[in-house]
Amino acid sequence: MNLNIIGYLIYLTITSIIIVGVGKICYKNGNILVSALIPDHEDLCHKANQILLVGYYLLNLGYCAMTLISWEKMLSFHQLLEVIALKSAIIIGTIAIMHYLNIFILTKYIQKLI
Repeated sequence: MNLNIIGYLIYLTITSIIIVGVGKICYKNGNILVSALIPDHEDLCHKANQILLVGYYLLNLGYCAMTLISWEKMLSFHQLLEVIALKSAIIIGTIAIMHYLNIFILTKYIQKLI
């Protein structure tokens, strides 16, 4: 029995929920940071934050879809769970690294302005 289709659905569901959840949190809290970068231009800050959110979704959801081509044929549920856990952990780690890298870059940019 080929379990890949089941694995794809589970993996895409898990990673999509994580990506959308993190995106909403970062979007909501990112308005404050973007407002600090561009003071006195509230509409521009809101639009810039929306563009950042769309880019985040496209990059991460696209990466999730691209990882599907590297899956081997799943022959057991144990192998299926192992691959889903590994691939999900890679996505979560990538999101965390990107988040901290963005915070570091923006912090250095703000310090340069001050």
